[in-house]
Order: sequence, then C-alpha cells, then structure tokens
Amino acid sequence: MSVLRAPLLALARSARVRRRAEHSRLTQSVVRRYVAGPTEADALRVTHELLSAGLQVTLDFLGEDVTAAEQIDRTVAAYRSALSALAGQGRGPRAEVSVKLSALGQSLPVDGEKLALEAARAICESAAAAGTTVTIDMEDHTTTDSTLGLVRDLRVDFPWVGVVLQAYLKRTEGDCRDLARVGSRVRLCKGAYAEPESVAYRGEEVSQSYRRCLDVLLAGPGFPMIATHDPAMIAAAQSAVARFARAGDTLEFQMLYGVRPDEQSALAARGHAVRVYLPYGEEWYGYFMRRLAERPANLALFLRSLTSRK
Repeated sequence: MSVLRAPLLALARSARVRRRAEHSRLTQSVVRRYVAGPTEADALRVTHELLSAGLQVTLDFLGEDVTAAEQIDRTVAAYRSALSALAGQGRGPRAEVSVKLSALGQSLPVDGEKLALEAARAICESAAAAGTTVTIDMEDHTTTDSTLGLVRDLRVDFPWVGVVLQAYLKRTEGDCRDLARVGSRVRLCKGAYAEPESVAYRGEEVSQSYRRCLDVLLAGPGFPMIATHDPAMIAAAQSAVARFARAGDTLEFQMLYGVRPDEQSALAARGHAVRVYLPYGEEWYGYFMRRLAERPANLALFLRSLTSRK
C-alpha cells in the first residue's frame, strides 16, 4: 500500500477531485469515520461521547493555507467559540485544541508570521480562560523553523503550549533534545506529508527514528505525547515508558479519531491517558486524503463515491 501514498497526497492538492468529493453524498459516510462533522455542535457531541468513554480529546477546526485575513478571523472565532463551549461544560483540560499555523496566516507573503502569532495568542487566551491547553500542529518541512520559532514566542506567556514533531524528518531527534525540558509538551508522530528524501527518512528508518526520538523525550523532564497507531510503536512506547520509570500522569498516548478505536479503548483500560485527535469543520478534504495516504483501506469505497451520480 505504500506505493499509493504519493498519488493520494497528490490528490489531496487536486481542486477537481476535491469538488467532486465534497458534492458526493456517498463520500460523507466514509469521511464521518474520521471527522466529527461540519459544525461545532458535531464536535461537541462527539467530544462528549469520547470523554464519557474515558478518553480525552484535542479538537482541530479544519482549514489550512489561508489566503486572506478574513479566513484567519473565521478560524480564530471558531476556536474561541469551541473553547467557550468547553469551558461552559467544564471539559478542560480533558478537552483541548490543536491548531495549524497555516490556518492562521503563517504562509501569507506579507506579515504572515506576525498575523499567525497574534491569532494564536488569541486562541491561547481563550484556552487559558477555559482551563485547558493548545497544541500547535506541525506541517510540511518548509514550515518547521517558523513553527518552532512561533511556539517559542507563545510559550513566553503560555508555557503549556504544546508542539508536534515528526519522526520522519532527519532533524527531529535534535529538535527533541532542544524541547525535552520541564513542562514542555511535545507530541511525537511519524508524519503525514510528502517530503523529499533529502530531509526525510523512508520505510523502517522512520520507525527507528521514532524510537530514538521517543527515548529522548521520555528521558527528559517534559510531557511526551505519544502519537501513533502502529502496534509495534505502541509496544515499543510501553516498554520505553517502563524502562524510564515514567509515571502515568507525566505522558499520554494520542490517536486519530476513527483509527483503531478498539486500541484506544484498550490503552485507556490499561490505565494510560489516551487523547483522541478530533477534527471538525467543512474543510475536511485535505485532512481526509492524508488519512487515506496513511491507511488506504477505505480507498475503494472512497473512489466509488466519486464516480457515483447520487
């Protein structure tokens, strides 16, 4: 299935396929496995279900690579509204939010980083008021330095801001060493973007890098967030947690909504904190295609939905 990864990631950038997918009713049944729904009400409903099942949640309002300032305002308003609702329900810190800086204008040619920092600060202020946290997602490798710099700026006032590192990048072990500090929340995942071989590992090298990076984070005084669905990596992580004698309240496992839900429940039943990454919103297409690239099992059903006239 790895041969399908590059074509699926290419389809994630196809406006024509996106339009067809968004107007297919059959597509929605597949998408709903991985996305809570288009509205905040959908996100809050599924959040309640997951919390009731003993899991934790990080909400992601879908949207990235904005091209205008008004899109930034819409994203900030959506996050602030969701955080206000979580506060009203007493959900924090069991429910937090994850934010992509490209959805806040990071890549805009004029003052992009400044706009993203201001918008992220507004979201962090709402999270603080709600008694919860924010994790800054990582995107493709061209944004890594910018993202880490903006996270450093945010942590001046909000030291609990989390950040994502991607094990398939060759630089990440060094970034883990830099970030393995007291109070530093770091989500370690494998990575889901198409990256050149000059900067990214391939195949088994990614898993080897993940293990090395995880050891660095577990050896440090920070708060590792172990994001993986790979059974081998989950087993390796549990062994590493025991080897480093890490207490259960000093780390958590994270998994995507709709991916291996039985394993999520099993980890929680064994006493691990498990947080589910729960996306919602109308801008689901790019996210969904990256999930197909990671797990193409639903590809046939998805393609049938694109060719259906219904």
